[in-house]
Amino acid sequence: MSLKSIPPQILTSRTLRTLSRAIYAARRRLSGKPPVFHAFVEPTEPYSALLVQALPRIANKHGAEVVWHEVGAPERSAAPEPEKLAAWSVEDAGYLAEAYGLDLDAVAWPELGARDAGEVLRARLGHYASGMTWFEGEWYWGIDRLHHLEERLGAADLLFPPVAEPRSGGDGEVEVFFSLRSPYSYIAMMRLPALAERWGARVKLRPVLPMVMRSLPVPRAKRFYIAKDCAREADRFDLPFGKIADPVGAGVERGLAILVREIEAGRGAEFAQAFLTSVWSDGIDAATDKGLFRICQRAGIAWADAKAALADDRWREVVEANREALFEGGHWGVPSYRVGGRMAFGQDRLWLVGRWLGAS
Repeated sequence: MSLKSIPPQILTSRTLRTLSRAIYAARRRLSGKPPVFHAFVEPTEPYSALLVQALPRIANKHGAEVVWHEVGAPERSAAPEPEKLAAWSVEDAGYLAEAYGLDLDAVAWPELGARDAGEVLRARLGHYASGMTWFEGEWYWGIDRLHHLEERLGAADLLFPPVAEPRSGGDGEVEVFFSLRSPYSYIAMMRLPALAERWGARVKLRPVLPMVMRSLPVPRAKRFYIAKDCAREADRFDLPFGKIADPVGAGVERGLAILVREIEAGRGAEFAQAFLTSVWSDGIDAATDKGLFRICQRAGIAWADAKAALADDRWREVVEANREALFEGGHWGVPSYRVGGRMAFGQDRLWLVGRWLGAS
């Protein structure tokens, strides 16, 4: 099932999200009960360890209760590179702990419910991962999304605000591995070029095929969560999102053919932004000539040049080389970044990219 079969404008609607929150809050007020956070954690998993330290602080601030559920790791279909994920989780949690003043060596694990029951409830509520908080119809990943939870509860001063990107950086280069089918890549690519210019850094674009086109299908629960999470994150950066024309298959391949040629000409960022905006916010079908023509118009590309790119299969070698470089660097997902010999993963790790550039 692709995003084409999901009603994305309903799934990602800010209006419906606001309405759902209001209904839940009204029911809670009528019941006279406090807010209840359901936290799904995997013992010894780094992101769960951070959540165990952070979530009780928010609960105490807002008079909420926390119900802890033990769960296991996600199935391989949701985390297709578990060894790479485990290694990155340890490294990434260390960066987060430092940023938020937490201590991964001083975690007091709470009493957890039975693992089988936790996994059944997690699945029933529509998720697949650990280190997750569910509150009244919405999921919040790790400590990275707790600011959305705090804002929902009306907090003005956030205990765990998003980590800010540095105001300045250093002369260096950041390689960005991204996919034209990834909404997280959309958010990153709409922000990274301007940030890099502010930092005085160069951006090297390294597009890859999306996972589903690399024989790595994405489960339904993961697709739904990503769409909803990206809608919240896009709102945070005032980016349009939600009118989706999933480019999987021919749309991605046609886009990559043009993108690789535009990267060689030094205009890759402009085309990538035009393509990603078109498919993730304007519902333009890149698999059709009409849709791709509109995208090229936005990027200032002559249609004759676009057709010449479509007739050239060299892009396949380029994106495969990019995939190999991504895996050799210990990563698998997009967007990922490399600064020098260090790599990071996620649209919400641009602050880490900026820090590395500043230290180079």
